[in-house]
Parts: sequence; structure tokens; C-alpha cells
Amino acid sequence: MLRVKSSLRHHRRITTMGLALAVAAVTGLALVPACTRQDSAKAQSSLAATSEGRTLANQLSAVFEAAASKVSPSVIPIYAEQVVEVASPFGSPDSPFRQFFGDDFFKRFFGTVPQQDQKETVHSLGSGVIVSKDGYILTNNHVVHGADKLTVLLQKNEKYSAKIVGTDPQTDLAVIKIEGDDLPAATLGNSDELKIGEWVIAVGNPFQLLHTVTAGIISAEGRSSVGLADYEDFIQTDASINPGNSGGALADLDGNVIGINTAISTPSGGNVGIGFAIPINMAKTVMEDLISHGKVTRGYLGLVPQDINESLAAALNLKTTSGCLVGDVVPDGPAGKAGVQRGDVLTELNGEKIKDSVELREKVAMMQPGSTVKLTVLRNGKELTIDVKLGERPENAKAGEQQSPQQQPQMQEKLGLTIQSLTPALAQQLGYENQQGALVADVAAGSAGEDAGLQRGDLIQEVNRTEITSVDEFNKVVSRLKSGESAALLVRRGQVTFFTAIQVP
Repeated sequence: MLRVKSSLRHHRRITTMGLALAVAAVTGLALVPACTRQDSAKAQSSLAATSEGRTLANQLSAVFEAAASKVSPSVIPIYAEQVVEVASPFGSPDSPFRQFFGDDFFKRFFGTVPQQDQKETVHSLGSGVIVSKDGYILTNNHVVHGADKLTVLLQKNEKYSAKIVGTDPQTDLAVIKIEGDDLPAATLGNSDELKIGEWVIAVGNPFQLLHTVTAGIISAEGRSSVGLADYEDFIQTDASINPGNSGGALADLDGNVIGINTAISTPSGGNVGIGFAIPINMAKTVMEDLISHGKVTRGYLGLVPQDINESLAAALNLKTTSGCLVGDVVPDGPAGKAGVQRGDVLTELNGEKIKDSVELREKVAMMQPGSTVKLTVLRNGKELTIDVKLGERPENAKAGEQQSPQQQPQMQEKLGLTIQSLTPALAQQLGYENQQGALVADVAAGSAGEDAGLQRGDLIQEVNRTEITSVDEFNKVVSRLKSGESAALLVRRGQVTFFTAIQVP
């Protein structure tokens, strides 16, 4: 009996398996192990993910393609030619070759006497951005500076001669003009709305490779103290910028120009992921002045602002390092006439917080002379509001008249010194009441200043027997020094004065 039941169960299993095989044969289904079915599901999921990834990649690629397609026709190569004089090694009457052989030798064997000055044409290539349909082009000043001939090449291989409309070396911007109609003008964006990490493309002509597009992100904003121009507020990007990109476009993913590529930071001459572009809002202001007046007019306060570090903030009983300290006031300047004093702390301009001296300089420079600004000032712990009617920055004045120690002159850097004005508060703190001079704010290790024995807090009162009463006077005197020369400094340290010699590297 048991064997019969067992046989029946075996028969049912066989019958069930047979039915399953029959169904599979009729429907075309394959019977696979459970583990195989799981592997198949993973493969299908991977294929779906790959498909989604390709779709996203293609969509991102399409965005870059559209941006490049929009802005590229507006970015053109600028060929500059400059005729320069090159001294001939045999042309000078003092040349040992000429003195030895004589003019007869050159006449006999070369048919002519060598000339002292020979002319040579130097060629260079930069980039520019067409900003109007009738042919105005925005570029860098260093692209066109000194050029005797400028030629622009459009993407259809159309050549145009260009003329310079105006240049502004202090921002390294220039506007040139070609005669044309319905030219591919770029769309200019708003650089004030940029965000760090935002995707951008750089378009230009690096290494004579015309119409090159590279991509990256905005690495930083408001870069200053780079040493490229007097007024700096650079956009920093890691989009590849190389020689030849200067004057080209930095554009967002909508194809709007948000900066003018200017320079790279590199130890090798090639791109290392740090490039700088002038914000288009600043460039537009300069461009409009150059087109309208042929020059740039800037607002002028007539003071020397400096940044506030933690030590200064503590010494002046300030709650924050924001704002800027007035290190000096230009006599009879707009700020001085309005009542601004040395030692004041400027905290707001027209109701907006002042972050540092660079921000103050840039904002004032972009304002029109004759306009009135409202300065919020801290003086002896009390807040004051002073209205200042801006003057026009003198053409022979450098941005240094309104610079902080961060934009210190090259000679200070060469000597390894950071010099600042002696304010009443610092004079009281350091015991220099009723004294005049230029205060040593810092001394670089291993520098000429350190070799001369200078220390932070020293007061330089004379340079080569010339009395020093301000930072400007110190800069003026030391700027005359040449490499290898030494200068005698009269230095006050506490209540003691002494002389020391400093040698220019």
C-alpha cells in the first residue's frame, strides 16, 4: 500500500513536470534556474541605468553644444602687427666687429655699411568679442597695445582692418572697431548673478588654434591683488585659458558672455587650471565710456583705505574686520573736504556694507565724478554719516592713491616689507605720539628687510636722509632705488632711533 502511494506521488511529479515542459514548448518560455533569472534582472536594470545615463550625458552635451554654437561666431581672432627697432650687432659705431674690420670691409663683402637701427615686424595673436552688429569689439588692452596694424578674421574667413577706439590700461580693457553690418554680436550676461561652481565655457584662439572652446566651472569671484591691472575684480575659472585666449569670452551655459578672458596663473606658460576673466559688468561700464568719450572717467574719494586685520581690530576696539581703515587722506581731496579723517573706519557706502578696501575702490571707481555718495564712518566708537561729492580721478594718478597694503608697490614686495600709515590709534598704542613716518606692518622671512634688522612695528622716518612722513613718500623714495643699491634708513623702535642699511635685491 505504501509503495502504491509513493508511486502515485512520483507519477504526479512527472506529470506536473511534463505539463510545464509542454506549456513552455507551446508558449516559447524558457525554464531557467532562479539564480539565472536574478542575473538577467540585474543585466536589464544595468541596461536601463546605462540608457538613462546616456540620455543625461547627451542632454548635458547638448547644453554645451548650444552654448558654444551661440557664442562662438562672436569670438574672433585679432592679429596685431608692430614695427619695432632691433639693434644690429654690427651696426653700432662702438661695435668691436665694426671697429676691427672697418666700413670698407662691409662695403666690399656685403655691398653696404650696416645700419645701427633695423626695423622688424612683430606679429601676435589674441581674441576679441563682437559686442555690436555694426562692429564694436571688446578685447584686452595688452592684445592691441602698441600695434601699428590690427586685422580681424571672422568665421567665414572674412578679413577686416580694425582701428582702436579707446584703451584702459588700468583694467586691461580696450575697444576696437571694424566697418560692417549685421555682424554676429554676442549676448552679454550679468556677472553679478554668478555662483561659484557654475559651469562655464571659454572661447578664444589659444596657440593659434582658432575658435577653441574649453569647459570648466567658476572657481572663485572677486579675485584681486593678482598684479595684472590697477583695478582687479577677477572671475577665477578652471576652464582652460592659454596664450591667445586673451580678450576672448567666458560664457555661461545659455551662451551669454559673463567675462572677458585676461590671463592665467602658470609657472610653465601653459594652463594649470587657474585662469582669470574680467566680469562683464565692469567691462560694459568701461566699454561704454571708451565708446562715448574715448577714455574712462572714474569716481575719486582721495583717500588711502587699508584692510583691517585681527590685530588692528583689537587695537581699535572693533567688533569685526569688515570695512576699511582710512590710512591717509589726500589734501584738498573730496573725502578730506567732506570731513573724512585719517583713522576713520568706513563701514558702509550708500547703505551697503563695505567688505574691504578692494571692494570700496572698485565701487567708487565705477561711479561717475560729481555724484554724491553717503559714507558711514566709525570715529572714536561713534557712527557718523558723511556725504562726499566724488571728484574725477586725475589721469596721472594711479589706483595706488586709493589702494590698501594688499596692493603694495613692487619695491615694497622686493624688499620684503609691508608698509602702512601711522594712524593716531596706532601711534598711541606703539608710543609714537607726535611722530611721523611709515610704519612697518610686516617683514618677510629671508628678505632684504629682515637682513636689515627691521621688525614689525618699526617706524621708518628717513630714507637716505630724506624725511618720510607718509607711505606715499616712502614709496616715492624707494622706487628710485635700483637692484644692488643700498639705502640708509633712520628707524624708530619704541623710544630709540637707529640707522640701518637695506640693500635692494
